[in-house]
Amino acid sequence: MVHIRDYKGKNIHMIGIGGSSMSNLAEMLVKEGYSVSGSDNANSHAVERLRKMGILITVGHFAENIPGKDLIIFSAAISEENPERAMAREMNIPQMERSTLLGQLMQNHENVICVSGTHGKTTTSSMIAQAMLDCGKDPTVQIGGRLDALGGGNRLGGKEVFVAEACEFHGSFLEMSPTTAVILNIEEDHLDYYKDIYDICNAFGKFLALLPEDGLAIGWGEDPWIPGLFAKLSCRTLTYGNTDKCDYYPENLTYSDTGCARFDVMFRGENEARVELNVPGTFNVLNALAAYVSVRSTGVAPDQAAAALSAFAGVHRRFELTGIIDGVKMYHDYGHNPTEMKAALDVARMQKPGRLWAVMQPHTYSRVKGLFNDYLTCTAVADFTLVTDIFAAREKDPGDIRTEMLIEGMREKGIDAVHTPTFDDTEKYLRAHWQPGDLVLTMGCGNINLLNEQMQLHGDTK
Repeated sequence: MVHIRDYKGKNIHMIGIGGSSMSNLAEMLVKEGYSVSGSDNANSHAVERLRKMGILITVGHFAENIPGKDLIIFSAAISEENPERAMAREMNIPQMERSTLLGQLMQNHENVICVSGTHGKTTTSSMIAQAMLDCGKDPTVQIGGRLDALGGGNRLGGKEVFVAEACEFHGSFLEMSPTTAVILNIEEDHLDYYKDIYDICNAFGKFLALLPEDGLAIGWGEDPWIPGLFAKLSCRTLTYGNTDKCDYYPENLTYSDTGCARFDVMFRGENEARVELNVPGTFNVLNALAAYVSVRSTGVAPDQAAAALSAFAGVHRRFELTGIIDGVKMYHDYGHNPTEMKAALDVARMQKPGRLWAVMQPHTYSRVKGLFNDYLTCTAVADFTLVTDIFAAREKDPGDIRTEMLIEGMREKGIDAVHTPTFDDTEKYLRAHWQPGDLVLTMGCGNINLLNEQMQLHGDTK
């Protein structure tokens, strides 16, 4: 079996190196002394950051990048037909999928906390990572976003704690080696890979089965699927939720004017600590509880864990204020399916804007087809909805799903929706129609964040 430890001093090439997880793994490998190169289909902030670390990166995937390489690492989004993977096969160069690399890097750590679920993985794992640091731990961290407390999305620490996102896409989390498995929620997603919700639940069951006998499973006790999966486990389980039917739950819950929660953390009827969050949203109560239980499981005292979570200021691309233009606040959120978009817009509404603009970049044809009806109403809380063309990502256009179909369905549901195909179209429409005091929220995990940058660069209207 190919193992990353056997390739120190050799040439490692990463295909799709600009992806959020791949770029963080590349940084970690360089910090551990590996020789890394890579390729990606476009320039990006991540690519430029890696270049500054001395990593040679080619824009575009070309067979000639492969000769002289000893190991190829690729993400699940890179198909076997990719010219670099094809050349590696022809030259008998070993290949390793991204999740296998992550699973190998977390081996030999005392506590391996893997955070899974359809929504909230990056925020919750970031909460855990920052809390560990604030509580004097020396965690190794691998998350899918960028956290200021880490100076990025990864950290090379000691062997006591490893904190990582565990994504279900293409069954990637089945390559992990958890001692603590966190499941935030289970919903239909990635239906280009899974058949249905039962297939997804089966995968989460296999993920939980990776836990050792002395491991720990932490999960949202009010989820329709998680309690049933936990009932099959022989290791210890802990649940959190909104009511005392769960092991951990909030009491005396209130919200600030900007939607940040304040609550007492209860454990089976006993008050353990007080949390006062600095990140808004009702969903962050559950994220914080999941993080609190995870941090406590490593021996951190209740008051310490609560204070650290109260200091958490958020992660980039999660309801992030990117600037103010013409008196309009512009935010961006990574949410890329209807549930996440609705949650982000609920947070935006808590800010009490003059008018709320939802700007959606639908992500992948398969997701839009599989969750089509949910897309039609997820922006209902907004006053106006703009929808760009679908971001294809790893997929080819099947020809049977278009943004115009979403627009038509939204309008039938009473949504004031407009198709603005490109970023230039979207900027032009916003500047022609917005008013001071409005709030614009761009949403998607493609490149829609670049719209915020583009508009900030152009600045106020003169």
